[in-house]
Order: sequence, then structure tokens, then C-alpha cells
Amino acid sequence: MRRREFISLLGGAMASWPLAARAQQPGLPVIGFVHGASPGYFAQMAPGFSQGLKEAGYIAGQNLAIEYRWADGHNDRLPVLAAELVARRVAVIVAAGGTRPALAAKAATSTIPIVFVSAADPIRTGLVASLNRPGGNVTGVSLIGSALEAKKLGLLHEVAPRVSTIAALIDPDYPDAKSQLDDVQAAAGRIGVQLVTLSANREGAIDAAFVTLVQRGAGALIVGEDVLFAALKEQIVALAARHAIPAIYFQKEFVTAGGLISYGPHFADGYRQAGVYVGRILKGEKPGDLPVVQPTKFEMVINLKTAKALGLEVPPTLLVLADEVIE
Repeated sequence: MRRREFISLLGGAMASWPLAARAQQPGLPVIGFVHGASPGYFAQMAPGFSQGLKEAGYIAGQNLAIEYRWADGHNDRLPVLAAELVARRVAVIVAAGGTRPALAAKAATSTIPIVFVSAADPIRTGLVASLNRPGGNVTGVSLIGSALEAKKLGLLHEVAPRVSTIAALIDPDYPDAKSQLDDVQAAAGRIGVQLVTLSANREGAIDAAFVTLVQRGAGALIVGEDVLFAALKEQIVALAARHAIPAIYFQKEFVTAGGLISYGPHFADGYRQAGVYVGRILKGEKPGDLPVVQPTKFEMVINLKTAKALGLEVPPTLLVLADEVIE
């Protein structure tokens, strides 16, 4: 089955599962799932989420129903989508695909438990008061991907040491955008490279950002953490290849799509952990008593074919440290 057909099938299944399950077994607990992106983006994370639910004793369509809502990158839709789930009186709301879905869910209800999956700092963005004891009705998984920009810049500099000007692609609307930019600017100063900031908060702005990159003479690119960029990975990777720009990303999927290198948390496992928390809450635990989960391991993936096309030789030290090398 082709990937496009699989995504279409997955999206159709997600739309039909809750209705079918509720029609057959009205007594099933129903959870709401609001995501900032699309079913196509979530396809790579779905097995992890299902596995987490299974570990907690739940299988969608058997003893659990799920109501899905997709913003498709339109953040202005999130308050309405969250309100729809609240009106359906779901047992738990899973808010994923960035911090904004979780903030919309939190604004919509103070009583329904919320489990988030987010890469931004959950304290700084106002989701929880504490990581160990979140309090209230919100807990979840903090992938802390946006706190890795300095590390990513250092890795990029190791791969492309002769580059003196590096661009950073940032979504100015991302909740942790200021922290991202501050971290990468500080890292650039320590390394001794000039930094060019590129802003893009919608699909149409990506091409313009690369035009600016070329005009400013940047020789490499760091792509900031953001679900918008993840959803547009094929476009970003293709533009980097067209302009022969070495780039580092925050998700493995960029590299499997032809990108040079990625470094970040294991996103699929984050969704698995969210599934486990949903199950624990359904069994009676309070979200405010469940510590926010943070990753303990980060993965680096390198595409040697892309490195060769760019005329780069990846240092052996990085190849040894890499979790996966694509040849």
C-alpha cells in the first residue's frame, strides 16, 4: 500500500472509529484528541500512542472510543475544536502537535483531565505550575525539543565547520520562540559564527525564508522546533537540497525524507507515554498528581547520502554517536 493511501485510510479510520464504537457499545469511555496538525502528520506517531493505550489496558474500538479533531496547521481553529470536545463531555482530552492545542484545551475546561504532548517548556508556557506535581487538571509529556537548539547548532557546526554564517528558521508564533532564538544566538556567539534569523509562521512563508537565507549568504541552516515545520518537512528538505544547504532538524523524519542530520527526543515514544497516562487517568488517577514526563534519551540520525551530495565528510566521532546512519 502506498504511503498516501495509508494516510487516507488512517484519516478515514480515525474519523469513523469513535462513532462506530459508540454505536456498538454506548458504555465505552470516550477520550477527545485535538491535534495542531493533520492525520497525515500523526500517522508516524499513531502506533506509539496506540501502544501506550494498550500498555494501560485500552484498545480503541474495543474498550475505548476516541473523538479526533485536527487543526491542520490553523491554530485559530483550536479553541473551537477544544470546545467541541468539552461539549461532548469526553473523559480525557489529549492535546498534541505543539503547545497551542494544550493551551486551547486548558482554556476550555478546568475539570476534564488533559494530557498534553509538547516540546515547549510547560511551565514557561503556563500549562503547569510544577513538573513533579502539576496540580489542576493538566499533565503530560514535555519533549523539551525547543531546549536543544544550542546542541543542534553545535552538531551542525561539526558537520559543516567551514560555514561562518548559519541561518535559524523560527516560527515567531511558536510559544517558546523567544527561548529558542535566545539559545541559538548564545550558541552562535560561543562557536563564533554569525546568525541569520528566518521567520515563517505559515506554509507560504517557507520559500521566502530560503530566499532571505541565500541573500544573506548563510551556508547552513538550523530548523527550530515546531509542528508547522514538521508538517512541511518535505518542502523544507527539498529547498535545502535545491540550495545545497546543510541543515539540522529536530525529528528523524526529516532525515528519512532526505535531510542531512537530526537531533531530538523520540517523538513516537512521547506519544506512547501520553497513551499510558490516559489509561492511568481513566482508571482513577488524578492528572495533577502525575508528574510531567520528560525524555531521558535523545536520538541523532545522519544521512550519509545527503552528506555526500553536499560534499561534506561527517566526522567519525558523530558517526559513532549516531543512533542511525542512513546510507
